[in-house]
Amino acid sequence: MLFVEEGLAFAVLSSVHPVFGLYGSLFPVIIYAIFGMGRHVATGTFALTSLISANAVERLVPPMSSNFTANNNSTVLGLSEFEMQRIGVAAAVSLLGGLIQVAMFVLHLGSATFLLTEPVISAMTTGAATHVVTSQVKYLLGMKMPYISGPLGFFYIYAYIFENIKSIQLEALLLSVLSIVILVLVKELNEKFKGKIKVVLPIDLVLIVATSAACYYADMKHSYGMEVVGHIPEGIPLPRSPPMNILPEVITEAFGVALVGYVASLALAQASAKKFNYSVDDNQEFLAHGLSNVIPSFFFCIPSAAAMGRTALLFSTGAKTQVACLISCILVLVVIYAVGPMLYWLPMCVLASIIVVGLKGMLVQFRDLKKYWNVDKIDWSIWVSTYIFTICFAANVGLLYGVVCTILIVVFRFPRATTLSLKHMKEVECRFKTEADSESLQAVKIVSVNNPLVFLNAKKFHMDILKIIQKESTCAQQLPEDMNKYEQNTLLSPLSNGNCHGESSLQQWPSERHSLILDCSGLTFFDYTGISVLTQIYTESKKRNIDVLLANCKASLIKALKLSGKLESENAIFFESVSSAVGAIQLNKNFCKLNEHTEV
Repeated sequence: MLFVEEGLAFAVLSSVHPVFGLYGSLFPVIIYAIFGMGRHVATGTFALTSLISANAVERLVPPMSSNFTANNNSTVLGLSEFEMQRIGVAAAVSLLGGLIQVAMFVLHLGSATFLLTEPVISAMTTGAATHVVTSQVKYLLGMKMPYISGPLGFFYIYAYIFENIKSIQLEALLLSVLSIVILVLVKELNEKFKGKIKVVLPIDLVLIVATSAACYYADMKHSYGMEVVGHIPEGIPLPRSPPMNILPEVITEAFGVALVGYVASLALAQASAKKFNYSVDDNQEFLAHGLSNVIPSFFFCIPSAAAMGRTALLFSTGAKTQVACLISCILVLVVIYAVGPMLYWLPMCVLASIIVVGLKGMLVQFRDLKKYWNVDKIDWSIWVSTYIFTICFAANVGLLYGVVCTILIVVFRFPRATTLSLKHMKEVECRFKTEADSESLQAVKIVSVNNPLVFLNAKKFHMDILKIIQKESTCAQQLPEDMNKYEQNTLLSPLSNGNCHGESSLQQWPSERHSLILDCSGLTFFDYTGISVLTQIYTESKKRNIDVLLANCKASLIKALKLSGKLESENAIFFESVSSAVGAIQLNKNFCKLNEHTEV
């Protein structure tokens, strides 16, 4: 029944007739069940996307009347032309937002979701949930107020409420408080005793039935002026294309729907996948949610996404596949064709209470602040600033700010991160165990690479290696003092490499030469700048009479270094492990000693 309640509520939040929320709880569910990968993700009408699409609806089709219907009825469901124009705008936002998501799927932008860090998503969704709660305050208080949006609109709404505080409807306020208390209390009890009770009390449904009956018998609409949902048409109309001529005018809201809806949905999909041990393809989710917006837009549906409340319901009921969502579609159809007219007397303040309580999961994310403060003050700052931007402007603006802020933090922090760590010889399994061998290997330094090697940290990596070389090498050449340190690090003559099977051909190494082994097991990826730095280190070390060996290299790294043409062909520098590299050095030293004895 949660699909029905949230469908009605989020349609009102989207500034369209409630019946279109029922359609939005039906068609997107079917599409996502076919193309989506989240087994426990419940799609449909969503608070954040509804709030974004409401901006376009209110801007392009401003209110003409306080009633849901007018005398000028259209041929569709008996609704007014005014209502059909409004759903036309919302459907256009859904269509264009879905097309943007499909385009992102084609461009494989799902791989860019690593920029959507947990603090950014948490702050954005919490800020958007705060906006949704604010948008429902007028219904909770029973006030008549104009639609307010735009920058700082959040504060203008509360300013208007305080200026007109005398117009609060006491009956609506009391009913709202009672509804919220009952919802929270029963939901908490359901959660606490879910292991002991077989059937969870559907408090949302009970509240809707009880308040609708009370409103009908007490005639609250006429006696107290209580605002109710009103007429819910029966049936599903034939599909119709959204008005294409207004697509350029809703492009801002469409991008907001595409990005915010996808981010919130992906967070839920990844959470469910982690909990139930399966994987979700980020890029495939772009296609699933894109089609869940494009196709339903032809059936008078508002923008859709995954919703936390419905997804949590699937968790609690033990659902394992999307079949559970498809079963819920049957209930939605029953409401559309049979029960809909009975919802006429449902008070809007009760519907608003259901929305507010349903957002509890997002609002309690304020608790994350303590966690971020204890772990990383910068993440805490990102959360707070992203939340403020979302509150002051909109969810899509807050999301954009959070991503940009994350990129800047990475740019400034990554180059300063630890890139190297020294390994001791005892950490390496070696087949040479004699005391003489151990002494002869004291000139070998093993350095572990701990990070990717890209343009962001290549300079620091180079400097850290130089410090090790300058400290450990006893044969380092003296360079002119007036030369700049970075002018000395120029690439020298073309070189090439040998084999990569750990077989030593280091016949020209004199016994006094030092060796530097780079353990590249932590070098997960690299770019051209990183390869240039590695070859530069090789040539500079050779000038200082130091041999550089690379161990645990990925095939892509070996290939890139070979193609660089900067490594000597007579020396093998690639080894399958650190042990094989140490072994090659020892074999070469023993070979040199043998040559010395032979010459004598």
